[in-house]
This record gives sequence, C-alpha cells and structure tokens, in this order.
Amino acid sequence: MPNGSSRSSAVHPDAELRLPRPPGVIRQFWARHPLFTDILIAGAWLPLSIVPFVSYTSSIEPGTGGYARTTVPVIESAAVTILVVIACATLLLRRRLPLIPFAMAVLVQLSFLVVPTTAGTPLLLITAYSMAVYRSNRACWAGFGIAVGVVAIVAAASASWGGVAVSTASNAVILTIVFGLIGSLVGVNVGNRKRYIEAVIDRSRQLLVERDQQAQLAAAAERTRIAREMHDIVSHSLTVVVALAEGAAATDDPVRAREAMDAASATARTALAEMRATLGVLRTDDPGAPLVPAEPVSPQSTVAAAQRAGFPATLTVTGDDTSPPVVRYATGRIVQEGVTNAMRHARLATQIRVRIDRSPTRVRIEIMNDGAHGSASEGGFGIRGLVERAAHVGGTLHSGPAGGGRWLLHADLPFVAPPVPQDASPVPQDAAEASA
Repeated sequence: MPNGSSRSSAVHPDAELRLPRPPGVIRQFWARHPLFTDILIAGAWLPLSIVPFVSYTSSIEPGTGGYARTTVPVIESAAVTILVVIACATLLLRRRLPLIPFAMAVLVQLSFLVVPTTAGTPLLLITAYSMAVYRSNRACWAGFGIAVGVVAIVAAASASWGGVAVSTASNAVILTIVFGLIGSLVGVNVGNRKRYIEAVIDRSRQLLVERDQQAQLAAAAERTRIAREMHDIVSHSLTVVVALAEGAAATDDPVRAREAMDAASATARTALAEMRATLGVLRTDDPGAPLVPAEPVSPQSTVAAAQRAGFPATLTVTGDDTSPPVVRYATGRIVQEGVTNAMRHARLATQIRVRIDRSPTRVRIEIMNDGAHGSASEGGFGIRGLVERAAHVGGTLHSGPAGGGRWLLHADLPFVAPPVPQDASPVPQDAAEASA
C-alpha cells in the first residue's frame, strides 16, 4: 500500500513502540555502544587471565642452613601468553560468534595443565555467559558439558602420566566447573529475559502493522458504505426529480405542473436530509449533525414517489413487520434501488410491481417490470451495492431478465444478525441500523 510504504520509510519502525530505556546511565551507554563495551571487557579480562600464569618459586640460599623463600614473578611460557591474548581478542566476537571465544577459553584452561598452575581461567565466565545470551541455552549447556569433559579427561591423563600433580589436575577440573557453571546460570537467566523482551517487542511491531492495516481496511469499508448510501440516495432522488421536472415541463396544466414541482422539491429536501445524515458521521466539528439516519427508507414512500412521477408502480406487502431494524433498513434500500432502476431503464414499462413477503424468520422481496431490454449490466454500482447490502445481513440478491421482456430483482433476507467482533464496543440500535 502506498500510504504504508511511505509511512514506514519516513518514520522509524520503533517510533510508536515507546520502548523503556535501559535502567541506569551505564546500561544505556552499553546498549548504545556494544563494540566499545566489548573492547573494554576484552581489555579488563586480559590481565585477569594472565595473572594465573605468574608463578612463585622457592630456592635454597647457600650457607643459610635452610630454605629462604624468594618470590619472583615469571611468565612461564610465551606461547601460553600469546594464546591468552588471542582468547581475549576473540571476546570482540562474543555477540555474533560466541562459540569461538568459548572454545578459546577452553584451550586456555587446558594450557594451565601445561604450565602447570593451580588457578583457572576466568574467561570461562564471560564466554559461557555469552553462549547462553547470544546463542541459546541448549548450546550453552552442551558447551559447558563438553568443556568439563575435555578438561577432566586431559587432567586425568596428565595426572596418570605424572605430568602434573593430582591436586593441580583436580583444581583445573573444579575451577572449570565453577567458572563455567556460574557463567552459564547467569547467562541463561539474562538470555531468557532478553529473548522474552525481544519476543514482546516483535509482537508489538506486529500489532502496530495490524493496527495500521485494520485502520486502512476500516477506512476502505467506510468509504464503500458511504458510496453505497450516497448512490442509493442520489440515484433515487434525482431520478424522481428528473421525472417530475420533465412531467411539469410537458403539461399545460399549471396546477399539475405546480404539484409536480412541489413533489420534486420535497424529494430534493428529503435527499438533502438523508445525505446530511449519512455524511454527518464524517464531521467532527459539527455537534449538531446527526450521525445516523433516523428511520429506514419506507417502501411505501418509494412507490408513492414513483407514482407521483407518473410510473405504474404498485406495492403488495404480506405478513407482519417483525424484522430487525438492520433488515428493515436493507429492505427499504433494496426497494428504493430496484424501483429507481425500473424508472431509469424501463420508461415504457406498463407495470412496476413490488412485492414484499414477510415471515417470522425472513423477508423476501420481488421487484418486477415489463419494460426490460437487453442483458444485465455488470458495470453498475447500484446492483453491486444491493448485493453487498444483502450479504451484510446474511441474505442473497439476484437481478436479471425473467423472459418475456420482464426484469426481476429477487432478494431473500433472513433474520440473522451479522457477527460482531469480540472487542467491539456496544453501539446504539440506530448505529447498527446505519451500518447496513
């Protein structure tokens, strides 16, 4: 839709969501600058990961008769240091590819068995957290289990071969479990909340789109309804006015000419009143404008107007009028449009017969004239509007040649109320009648 596309290009899609800002100045800064935040995290984790590789040694001082403890910080291996630096650098990928920094953290933990040192790498904290938040809970727990299993197997093998002490191997496994479990639990909690908020925001976006679509559909339906009402009012009234004016111009009797013009003016006033009532719903600055038509269109008044215009129209009504207001309104409009079409297209008709049969459950309408020529037209708005009007109340309508130069319009309107949406607010009876 053009309106929707131009609106989406000019307005940010989240402009109407009114999302809450992250709490706190620091949280807001992190949310707006994720790359800078990851650089700070990588820079902070680098010294925390290198410190465990600093060991302290003991030596025997000659001539002292015992041991003198000297503490000298020594970086055990340049290769391990490079591995730690690379692992910290991969933290910049933790949002897009969290598996890579997690695998590097496991490699760093395994390198502790090579040094060896009894400490564990805190990289497992942030990488396990990132796996749960930016990948999935399943991937996080699977990675945690694999990491613990790999470290345990390597530590057991190293201890059995005498490469490391049993205490060092045990500490490596325990610290892997502790760091990985803490990071996983925190990450699962934060990740679940993050995914829930994303789902809520996504649903809110869908609701905004659906709201705009519903508004457009409602506007289109209202335009169609007003066009249908205006067609029925203007078409019938102008047809009667034209017929009366032509009759007044053709007669030499001033009394009959005056009566015809009085009838034409009365028809025009009625049409103006109905038009104002129909368009009043569009006016928000006129509190005095009526919002709905006061009464349904009377079939008797429609036939009487045709008779005043000189057409041989008759009306036959059977049964009591127990139909709902919305069906009465549709009945009046159907009779009005059917008689108007006969007046417009069957000027040589010798009869325009209107028959309304009422029963406790439905109304049947027949409008027949014997001045039809040609076939049914598919381009008119009148019959299309009548079909829509009949369908609105759950009925059917057919209009076409009936043989022998006759034209028949038949409508069957059951007393079935149209479905009302659950979220629709109650409306007055007149409003329901006007929406027919």
